[in-house]
Amino acid sequence: MSARPAAGAPRARLQKILAAAGVASRRAAEALLRAGRVHVNGRVARLGDSADPEQDEVSVDGVRVGREPCVYWLLHKPPGVITTVRDPQGRPTVVGLIPDRRHRLFPVGRLDRDTEGLLLLTNDGRVAQALLHPSYQSEREYEVEVRGRIDAASLRRLAEGVELEDGRTAPARVGPCRYDAERDSSRFALTLIEGRKRQIRRVLAALGHPLRRLVRVRMGPLRLGRLASGAARELSEAERRALLAAVRDAEARSAEAPSRHRPASGPGPSRKAARRSPSR
Repeated sequence: MSARPAAGAPRARLQKILAAAGVASRRAAEALLRAGRVHVNGRVARLGDSADPEQDEVSVDGVRVGREPCVYWLLHKPPGVITTVRDPQGRPTVVGLIPDRRHRLFPVGRLDRDTEGLLLLTNDGRVAQALLHPSYQSEREYEVEVRGRIDAASLRRLAEGVELEDGRTAPARVGPCRYDAERDSSRFALTLIEGRKRQIRRVLAALGHPLRRLVRVRMGPLRLGRLASGAARELSEAERRALLAAVRDAEARSAEAPSRHRPASGPGPSRKAARRSPSR
């Protein structure tokens, strides 16, 4: 149990405190609590306990948890790199491409192994929630190259939604298509507001045009720009302001939506959002 702080002190659930400190996602923090690895003022904490992060001493495996400043890194993920913090098979991960190891960072959403482009890594669970949860309708834009000449009817189906084994996809925005006869491939921009596992690959395969290349170029207000493949940089102050402003706007829109679409409270992505996080 946590110690009693002074009257009126702000308290928070321990999984929220651990996520805000960059120790783990909220879901992973729950696992730490169940395993008895979290202590508050020297006592083993349980799932459901709360604490005052300013006065109580919270530790994981004997290491005190301190509130880290929120940091944001933009990465141009190359193909062949795994979107995870660590990989049990020893494959290269996106976290290994970040030059600054002072903070515990986690990738916001997923890009599958062969997909390239923009990936945000941060310790700010609030931002992750706003970019991932379906109710926030945060846009992700991709440059798509498929095999063959894709016709107008297929592009219209892509824009209106395609029936998959896990349901019909949400409407999307499709840019002008360019056909390259030499490569026998079609290229166009695709903007989505939802993310299912390997969604773009599955949709285009269903339309008879397998992917040749997929690059994410925008996520919310963040753009890939000319960042080289494999390179990473911290957000500029202007990008940071734009991102946080977009989060506030998304939260306001979500608050006005029907309650069944609202995300769970807390700094990390909800379980539903995690299941539907972008993985192309």
